[in-house]
Amino acid sequence: MIAATLGRDGPPISRIGLGLAAIGRPAYITTDRAADLGGDRSMDALRERTSQLLDAAYASGVRYVDVARSYGSAELFLSGWLASRGDIHDVVVGSKWGYTYVGGWDIAAPVQEVKDLSPANFERQYAETRALLGDHLRLYQVHSVTIVSGAMEDAPLLGALARRRREGLLIGITTTGPRQEDTIRRALEVRVDGEQLFSSVQATWNLLEPSAGPALNEASAAGWAVIVKEAVANGRLTQVGDAGRDDTPLGRAAAAAGVTPDALAIAAALAQPWVSVVLSGAVSVEQLSSNLHALDAAAVELPETAEPAGQYWAARSARPWT
Repeated sequence: MIAATLGRDGPPISRIGLGLAAIGRPAYITTDRAADLGGDRSMDALRERTSQLLDAAYASGVRYVDVARSYGSAELFLSGWLASRGDIHDVVVGSKWGYTYVGGWDIAAPVQEVKDLSPANFERQYAETRALLGDHLRLYQVHSVTIVSGAMEDAPLLGALARRRREGLLIGITTTGPRQEDTIRRALEVRVDGEQLFSSVQATWNLLEPSAGPALNEASAAGWAVIVKEAVANGRLTQVGDAGRDDTPLGRAAAAAGVTPDALAIAAALAQPWVSVVLSGAVSVEQLSSNLHALDAAAVELPETAEPAGQYWAARSARPWT
């Protein structure tokens, strides 16, 4: 697989990475989840699915894996897989802190995760992540920081993050919501002792919601790693999603290119000159294989599918955890 680096000075990675948000816990907001996972969403079942996915991803050249403290048992599953394959040393892991999973492995739990961007929570979650992932952890990100969260003005928190950066850990942010551009540009300004703190951003960019593109370009120009998440819009840009069916503009363009809509959507993200890596959120080996065909997608004129950012994010916020 074509290689990139995790930012200007980061380790080598693959252009497509594997994100475990949808496979590390029983409930999430992706389309057609019941059909994807079937009736057994026990911890053992999802651990086995994760292992199968990681095996297939590694065999296909994937060398970047994305997890988070709030992704249920994703870090634990990844840790177990790494331990069982002790000869694997080239997998780069990015994780996130800031949310705590509180769903209790219950699909119907009224609250699945709780946000806390305090310095104390950072120290607690960093210790938990490091204990599981060891030196595979190369990037640690503030999870879904926003322009109004206050985290980028919290001096004790910034100092704690800077201490880990001085130890060699890459420090980044992930963004969400219709003001991603504002958040990214504010993060570019953050300095601790005169040095830029952050060196990576993971943001939503897809054919329905491309508004963060200009700010992501600025981040790339500053030497940051740019990681694209939700390239298939939580399933909307797949054959079973509202924007990717055969009778939609994207579906027809994908047929013309000889690939599935998800592959074309990921290929569109890979084509952005500022992108370091695009995450696959597959929950099966078949979905992963389909996503990886993005690397083979022929150039094709893409339809205009972008929605107003506010409309897109309102619809995303309304998606149920299933």
